[in-house]
Amino acid sequence: MVMSQFPRKVMALASRLWRFLPSGRVAVPGLRLPTRVTGGRGSCVQGLSGSEVAAEFWLTGRARAGYRRTQVIGNPGAFKRSLIFSALSYLGFETYQLLSSAAVVHATAKVFRVEEILQQADYLYESGETEKLYQLLTLYKESEDAELLWRLARASRDVAQLSRTSEEEKKALVYEALEYAKRALEKNEASFAAHKWYAICISDVGDYEGIKAKIANAYVIKEHFEALGYFQRAEQGKTYLKLQNKKLAAFWLLKAKDYPAHTQEDKQVQAEATQLLTGFSGKN
Repeated sequence: MVMSQFPRKVMALASRLWRFLPSGRVAVPGLRLPTRVTGGRGSCVQGLSGSEVAAEFWLTGRARAGYRRTQVIGNPGAFKRSLIFSALSYLGFETYQLLSSAAVVHATAKVFRVEEILQQADYLYESGETEKLYQLLTLYKESEDAELLWRLARASRDVAQLSRTSEEEKKALVYEALEYAKRALEKNEASFAAHKWYAICISDVGDYEGIKAKIANAYVIKEHFEALGYFQRAEQGKTYLKLQNKKLAAFWLLKAKDYPAHTQEDKQVQAEATQLLTGFSGKN
């Protein structure tokens, strides 16, 4: 819609510029220059006083400047080239503005689109429409959005657990779910839902890889569930703070602050909990 305005702008500009193009050559007036006489100490202007000489040279300079302008205006070829250059500069700026506007509109539409898909997905999940939810989210399996990806991991796992799903399909879906959960975690390591479903999915995969792999994965699962608990403490503290329940807010924020921080994300959550507690204490 934005780009469709561009041809109309070009035609409007062209019609405006065409009216200024000259149909013929304009005469250039000659310049009257003073007669110079060369002497031993330089040159002088014959028959003129000092002030008259200065005035004559000033007028000559003005005339030459006017002559240069007349050369451009009086020469249709040069004038057209000048107008074309100006038009191209203007059109370049107009194109930049239109493309910038289109990019902003596209980015905004993309954000609204993701929010709309998430709302549909949550509605289907709450309605128990497992297969419809999976079909919807697989349309966006190449998405870079962590919220979409962890929901797709959950939906893949839910379809795998349906009684009508064959063993072969179940195995494929379990590995598929793990891949989506892994990508969700890569896109947003601070997402507690991504940690949760990654831990669950890696546990499911262990059923197909033997006891040795299951034991090895247990440490990874523990780490992600600890991260999940850590994020939940901080989230609960913020939730109670918003609900004006200061006692419970302080309780959960203290738990988040005092929990050992092992990763950079842990440290960020810990710092946020400390900051919230400081502000909370200052108001009391």
